[in-house]
Amino acid sequence: MKVTRQSDEDQMTLWNGLAGRAWVEAQELLDSMFKPFEDLLVEAVFAGSGRQVLDVGCGTGSTTLAVARLLGAKGRGIGIDISEPMITAARVRADRESTPARFICANAQDHVFEPASFDMIISRFGVMFFDDFVRAFTNLRRAAKDGAELRFIAWRSPAENPFMTTAERAAAPLLPNIPPRRPDAPGQFAFADPRRVGLILEESGWAEIDIRPIDVACTLPEKELVRYLTRLGPLGRILHEADDRTRTQVIETVRAAFEPYVHGAEVRFTAACWRVGARALPGRA
Repeated sequence: MKVTRQSDEDQMTLWNGLAGRAWVEAQELLDSMFKPFEDLLVEAVFAGSGRQVLDVGCGTGSTTLAVARLLGAKGRGIGIDISEPMITAARVRADRESTPARFICANAQDHVFEPASFDMIISRFGVMFFDDFVRAFTNLRRAAKDGAELRFIAWRSPAENPFMTTAERAAAPLLPNIPPRRPDAPGQFAFADPRRVGLILEESGWAEIDIRPIDVACTLPEKELVRYLTRLGPLGRILHEADDRTRTQVIETVRAAFEPYVHGAEVRFTAACWRVGARALPGRA
């Protein structure tokens, strides 16, 4: 199948540079905002038979740590991410709370995992950034035991997630160099098309594929909104390049565009996502 590719070095640079540092700085905010998705994945681990669990694109480690706390001495939670700043933050968190989670700084697309070593693989918004999706999920299939479960959450389309594109749309007249989102390229909305996701998983050796839409209510404090919109996403990547006058104008314009989501001291939005499941059947590796 045809898969639009983007240089793996682009992702490496992005997540080990400005974007990675921004996620570390906003760790508590993002973990709180996306807690409903973490809970869904932890519930899946609890309901399943997973004892050796891999968290792909684990970021600063919140979901990995939650899984490790759940498993305790009965299993292990391992997180993998391409971002050194985020993995460093995850390791600090694990040490601070004495949770026996392990973190690997590597690209899950190419990392040499021990074959058939995991009985569950999970991800919260971490699998849409590979430069070769079939290669990545094939590698994960090799790392999975026969019968292992795959459970991940990915964004649906930009049209269904207007909150996530409000900042760049509002800022575009003032900052025409905002990086455009390329359909099907690695990134937040790479898995918008469920048919494409299904084909990728089939070609990678996964079976019993189940893709379901979920709409999840998310919140963040209004007092954190400006920090959120100026540090993350396409706008966050280039706003620091603007002069002070333009920066002030952009922030005012973009903050006004978020007003429909503001309800007193709270910002509310609906995250339109896919909840994806699959299984590693014998003979399909």
